[in-house]
Amino acid sequence: MQKEYLTLSKVSIEFPAKQGTFKALDEVNLKIREGEFISLIGHSGCGKSTVLNIVAGLLHATQGGVILEGKEVNEPGPDRAVVFQNHSLFPWLTVYENVELAVKQVFRKQKSKKEMDEWIRHNLELVHMSHALDKRPAEISGGMKQRVGIARALAMQPKVLLLDEPFGALDALTRAHLQDSLMEIHKELENTVIMITHDVDEAVLLSDRIVMMTNGPSATIGDILDINLPRPRHRVKLADNAEYNHLRSEVLRFLYERQKRPEEPSKPVKTTAGSATPEAGEKAEEAKTESRKSKKVA
Repeated sequence: MQKEYLTLSKVSIEFPAKQGTFKALDEVNLKIREGEFISLIGHSGCGKSTVLNIVAGLLHATQGGVILEGKEVNEPGPDRAVVFQNHSLFPWLTVYENVELAVKQVFRKQKSKKEMDEWIRHNLELVHMSHALDKRPAEISGGMKQRVGIARALAMQPKVLLLDEPFGALDALTRAHLQDSLMEIHKELENTVIMITHDVDEAVLLSDRIVMMTNGPSATIGDILDINLPRPRHRVKLADNAEYNHLRSEVLRFLYERQKRPEEPSKPVKTTAGSATPEAGEKAEEAKTESRKSKKVA
């Protein structure tokens, strides 16, 4: 992981609004090394998805830009594959056919039919879905659908894998299994990954660096935290690891103290492993408010 090959330089973006313009991002600067795993974290509205969409070529920066291996990013391309929270599989196609569609699009002129078949099966094996080649999305679980979505993205052999909260809609146990699978894949492929997450524990477990965003509007990078925990990482062993818990506390301190929102409670937010998210405090406060309203009505 020596070569810096993805650069975000002074990336700013504005959107039309009723009263002039809305500045979502303000001079985001970030250099990412080849093979690095980066997590973007911050409160809702801090521009995480906007950054990801600019890297993907789905949005164009108003100022600044993105350079990938010396070339400016100005449109979507197979060198940047995106996995969204919603799996986006075609319901009428089988697991195999969903991945095949992406492979044919990218490798139709480069691989023979046999080579494409082997490549499809290889990528489904990477995500432990070889047993469900002929099943359709309606016949598999949510976690399995996300595995297929990741396999489809990997099958495009992208230079950068972009993950937009890929596990956000899954239950805790399924999420943990997929996190472990993602670590295995990253170890084997040494691919470059940018992931958006709201989960502090997930960010610390998976990342080489955590990029912490300031609150919007005009959001930017507030701080970058190096995660120097040795790999492979085991979640159970890390639970009592002093450095892991220190890093986790640093992210929480940034989110709840340095970037505290006016509507958030003034008391520290209590969290437990696996539930440390920027939204946790908001949900707790909302629940208290609803409880007080109910008591007044009663």
